[in-house]
Amino acid sequence: MRKFNIRKVLDGLTAVSAVASASSAAQQQQAGNRETEIQETLQSEHFQLCKTVRHGFPYQPSALAFDPVQKILAIGTQTGALRLFGRPGVECYCQHDSGAAVIQLQFLINEGALVSALADDTLHLWNLRQKRPAILHSLKFNRERITFCHLPFQSKWLYVGTERGNIHIVNVESFTLSGYVIMWNKAIELSSKSHPGPVVHISDNPMDEGKLLIGFESGTVVLWDLKSKKADYRYTHDEAIHSVAWHHEGKQFICSHSDGTLTIWNVKSPTKPFQTITPHGKQLKDGKKPEPCKPILKVEYKTTRAGEPFIILSGGLSYDTVGRRPCLTVMHGKSTAVLEMDYSIVDFLTLCETPYPNDFQEPYAVVVLLEKDLVLIDLAQNGYPIFENPYPLTIHESPVTCCEYFADCPVDLIPALYSVGARQKRQGYSKKEWPISGGNWGVITQSYSEIIITGHADGSIKFWDASAITLQVLYKLKTAKVFEKSRNKDDRPNTDIVDEDPYAIQIISWCPESRMLCIAGVSAHVIIYRFSKQEVTTEVIPMLEVRLLYEINDVETPDGEQVPPVPTPGTGSNPQSIVPQSHPSTSSSSSDGLRDNVPCLKVKNSPLKQSPGYQIELVIQLVWVSGEPPQQITSLAINSAYGLVVFGNCNGIAMVDYLQKTVLLNLGTIELYGSNDPYRREPRSPRKTRQPSGAGLCDINEGTVVPEDRCKSPTSDVKDNSFSRSRSSSVTSIDKESREAISALHFCETFTRKADTSPSPCLWVGTTLGTVLVIVLNLPPGGEQRLLQPVIVSPSGTILRLKGAILRMAFLDTTGSLVPPAHETWREHHEDKDEKEKAKKRRPVSVSPSSSQEISENQYAVICSEKQAKVISLPSQNCIYKQNITETSFVLRGDIVSLSNSICLACFCANGHIMTFSLPSLRPLLDVYYLPLTNMRIARTFCFTDNGQALYLVSPTEIQRLTYSQETCENLQEMLGELFTLVETPEAPNRGFFKGLFGGGAQSLDREELFGESASGKASRSLAQHIPGPGGIEGVKGAASGVVGELARARLALDERGQKLGELEEKTAAMLYSADSFSKHAHEMMLKYKDKKWYQF
Repeated sequence: MRKFNIRKVLDGLTAVSAVASASSAAQQQQAGNRETEIQETLQSEHFQLCKTVRHGFPYQPSALAFDPVQKILAIGTQTGALRLFGRPGVECYCQHDSGAAVIQLQFLINEGALVSALADDTLHLWNLRQKRPAILHSLKFNRERITFCHLPFQSKWLYVGTERGNIHIVNVESFTLSGYVIMWNKAIELSSKSHPGPVVHISDNPMDEGKLLIGFESGTVVLWDLKSKKADYRYTHDEAIHSVAWHHEGKQFICSHSDGTLTIWNVKSPTKPFQTITPHGKQLKDGKKPEPCKPILKVEYKTTRAGEPFIILSGGLSYDTVGRRPCLTVMHGKSTAVLEMDYSIVDFLTLCETPYPNDFQEPYAVVVLLEKDLVLIDLAQNGYPIFENPYPLTIHESPVTCCEYFADCPVDLIPALYSVGARQKRQGYSKKEWPISGGNWGVITQSYSEIIITGHADGSIKFWDASAITLQVLYKLKTAKVFEKSRNKDDRPNTDIVDEDPYAIQIISWCPESRMLCIAGVSAHVIIYRFSKQEVTTEVIPMLEVRLLYEINDVETPDGEQVPPVPTPGTGSNPQSIVPQSHPSTSSSSSDGLRDNVPCLKVKNSPLKQSPGYQIELVIQLVWVSGEPPQQITSLAINSAYGLVVFGNCNGIAMVDYLQKTVLLNLGTIELYGSNDPYRREPRSPRKTRQPSGAGLCDINEGTVVPEDRCKSPTSDVKDNSFSRSRSSSVTSIDKESREAISALHFCETFTRKADTSPSPCLWVGTTLGTVLVIVLNLPPGGEQRLLQPVIVSPSGTILRLKGAILRMAFLDTTGSLVPPAHETWREHHEDKDEKEKAKKRRPVSVSPSSSQEISENQYAVICSEKQAKVISLPSQNCIYKQNITETSFVLRGDIVSLSNSICLACFCANGHIMTFSLPSLRPLLDVYYLPLTNMRIARTFCFTDNGQALYLVSPTEIQRLTYSQETCENLQEMLGELFTLVETPEAPNRGFFKGLFGGGAQSLDREELFGESASGKASRSLAQHIPGPGGIEGVKGAASGVVGELARARLALDERGQKLGELEEKTAAMLYSADSFSKHAHEMMLKYKDKKWYQF
C-alpha cells in the first residue's frame, strides 16, 4: 500500500488553491482573448491512426518461399507474421490473427497468391494481387497435425502431409478437401511393422505427375501411383530422413539423413541406394563407414546443361567441430565449398532460371534465411560471393537502445550523410543485380525528407533515410572508438557499473540545421560531435570530467549563482581535463580506499584518425564520488547557436560550453530551487516513490529492461554492498529511484521572469517531481568574443508546477506558431584561417539579448508531463489552458509536432492510447486505443515527429511506422508498392521429336478426374473446417465507410468490374487449357489404338 506524506499533500493543496484563486479571473479573461486571437485550424477530421510500414529483419523467422516468375520472396515467423520482399523499396508486412508460427509457405507461382501453413494446423490462402495482402480462405484441420505441404507448379491441388503419416489433398481454388486420401498403412503396407512417422516430404516425379514421392521421418520413402492408388516402390533406410530432392529427369532422387549422410537412389532400384555420401565425414582407411556427423537438415539437387549438378545442403558438420559456425555446403562436381554463416540457418532455397521441375534447373543463386540475417549467394561467380543486401535488415546489428525521428529535414542533409556513408561500404560483393526484383514502387506523394537515428548497445549510431515510407541506411558512427578497449575482465575496474554494454547509447540530441550531434551513454558519458566532410587526425581528444553530487545540507543552500571558478583551456592544443566541484566537501580526498574522481571509461590518449562524417568535439564524463558510481543521464540537450550542451540525472544538472570546453553549471537538483524549494528535505530521509508504474523518464531508463535489449542500468543489478556506505551528506541507495531527477531540458529565447519586456536566451529545466525551473543565459557577443568571454549562467527564480514528471516543453508565438530554438546553419569547421576570419565576421549573432527583437508580444509555453499538459502565457506566467491527459495511467512520450500547417501535442500513454490535443487550447482531437505497453523497448523507442508520423521498435529487429494524419492515411494506398505484376509464364521445356514420338518426356495427369468430388467422393466433414477470409471483395465492402466511403465505393465498383473481367479471363484460359489437354488426350488415344483391329479393343 502507498504511503502519503500528509504535510506535503496539504502544502501542495494550499499552494495550488492560493495560486488558483489569485489567478482565476486573469486566466478566464486571458483565455477569452487568446481564443479570439489564435485561430486553431486543426480539427478531429484531420486525424486518423493507421500503421504504414514495417522495416527491418523479420523477428524469429521460421519459413521461406520464392516465386521464380514474379521474383517475390516470402518469409514467415514464429509469431505468425508474414513479410514479402520484391525489388528494393517494395516490401510488405501481414499478420495471421492467431499468432501461431508459420511452418511452411508455398507460392501459387505467377498467380499472385500464397498458401501458408501454421503450427495451429491451419492453412491460409493469401491474395497478393492487392497492395495490402489479405486472406481469401482458411482451412482448419481438427484431427491431424500438418507437417509438410507441396503444391506442384500450375496445379490447383495442394498435398498436405500430417503427423499421422497420411496425405490429404486440398483444392486451393475453393479451399476444400478432396475425398482422395493416401493412408500411411496403405503407403508402407508390409514393408515396416511400425508406424513410419510423420510425413517430412512430398513431391511429384518431375517427369510423371501421376507418381508422388512421400518421405516419412523414420527413413521410409514411397513412390505412390496416384491413379492405381498403390505404391510402385518402397525405399527403406535405417537413418531418419530430413529432406528429399529430385533430379530433374525423374530417374534419381537424393535424401538427407540424421547421421550426416546423403543417399542417392535410382527410382527403379529400391533395394539399396545407388550412392551414399558423407560430405563432412572423415574417411577411415580400413574401408569402414565414416564417423557419423550432425544431421543434414536440407538438401537441394539442381542440374545445369553445361556442367555438373549442384548439391547444396545445410548442416552435416562432424561432431568434433565444436564452436564452428553454421555452414552451407555447395558441392559442384569434385569441388566442395563450405560457406560459414554468422547465425543458425533456418532455411534456404536455390533460385533457378526455370519454374519447371522437369527442365535443367540452371541455379544462379542461393537465398539463405538465417536466425538474424538474410544472405544471397551468387552461384555463377568463382568463390561464391554474396550479393549486397539492399533491404534495411541491419537495424538489430547491435540491439537498439533508443531512437529519434526527424521529418522535414534540410534538403542537403541526406545527400551529405549519404556521401560520407558511401565510403564505409564493404567491398567484394557480387557484381550482379539483386535477384529478388519483383513488384513495382508506389507513387511518392511526400515531398519532404525524413531521417531516423538509432542508438545501439555497442555504442554505434545509425542514420537512416526514411523518406516516402522506405528505409535506407545512410551513415554509421561508432562512438566507442574514442575509448580504450579492455582486453580482459581484470582490466575493467571502472566499467563494472554496467553488465556488458558500457558504450550503449541512451539519449540522442541532434540539431539537423547545424548538424551538431550529442549523445549520452550508459556509462554516464556525453560526447559532442561536429559534422565535417574532411578527414582529420585529432592529436589529443578534448575531455572534461564532471563531479555531479546529490547532497542534502541542513543549512539552506545558496541560490546557486556563485558558480565555482573554472580554469580556461591552455593556450596549446591540449585542453586541460577539468574536474570542477560545486561543493567544498572533503569527499574527493577519500583515504579509505573508495573509488573517487574516476570516470567509468578511459578515453584514448593516442592520436585518433577521424574519417569524414561526425567527428569528436568534446567528451564529458561523470566521475565516481566516494565509492558511488555516477548515475545514468536522464536528459540531454544541445544548442548550436549558444554553443552549449546541458545534461542531468537524478543527482543534478551540468551545463558545458563546448566552444570554450568549460563547465558553466554543476548543481544538485535541490540547489536549482535555491531558497524556493517547495519540499521539506532532510538528510538521509528518502521521499516515498511515486506510483509503482515507474512513470518517470528516470524510471524508464533505470527500470527493468527485457533481456533481449541488454542495455541495463548501472544500478539495476549491482550488489547492495556497493552502496551500503552512506555519508552524512548523501542519501542511501534505496531512494535513488525516488530522487528528483532532471527529466526535460529545452533551450529557447523567451521571457524568463514576469517583469521581462523582451525575450532572452534561457534554459527551461523539467524534473520528475513536476517542477519547471528557468535558468538565464547571458551570452557574450559572437565571433572572437564568444571564444574569450565567459557565458554567465544564473537561476531566474521562476518556478512552475505540474502533476507528474515533465516530459516535453515548447514555445509558441502570438500567432500560435512554434518558436524553434535558435540554431546555426552548418558550415565546414576545418577551413583555412582566412576563411575562418571571414566566417567569424559574417556569423549571425541571433542569440544575444541585445540583438533579439525588442518586442513585448506574448509567448506561450507548452509543457507536457506524465499526467497533464499546460499552456502558460509569458511573461505573465498565467496558466491559460490545462488538460489532464490521464488519471489512471501515465504518458510515456509527448511531442509538440506540426501537422497541416498547424501544431498539436501528441501523446502516447502506457495504457496504449495515442492522443492528440490542439494548441494552444489543448482541445482533445484524437484518442485511439492502439498498443498496450508490453515491454520497455516500446517505451524507450516510441517517438512522434512532424507531418503526422510516428514510430517505435515493435520487436528487437523491426521498426513499425505509423501515421496519425488523415491525409497520409488516404494517400497510403498509392504510396505502397505493388507485389503482383503481370509477367508471362515462361514456355514449358520442349519435349523433343523422339521423346514425343516414343512417349518419353513429362507425363501429364488429369488431377481433376482423380481428386474431384465425382471421382473421389466427399471428404469427412469433421476432418477440416473451411473458414472464409476477410480478404475478398466482401471484406473491402465492410471497410468502406467514413469520410472516404464514397470514394472507396467508386473504387470498389471498378475493382469488382476488374475482378469479374479477371475471372472471365481466367475461365477463358481454363477452358483453353482443358480444350488443349483434351486434344492431347485424344491424340494419345488415337496413337494408342491406331493400328489395332476392331476385335483387339
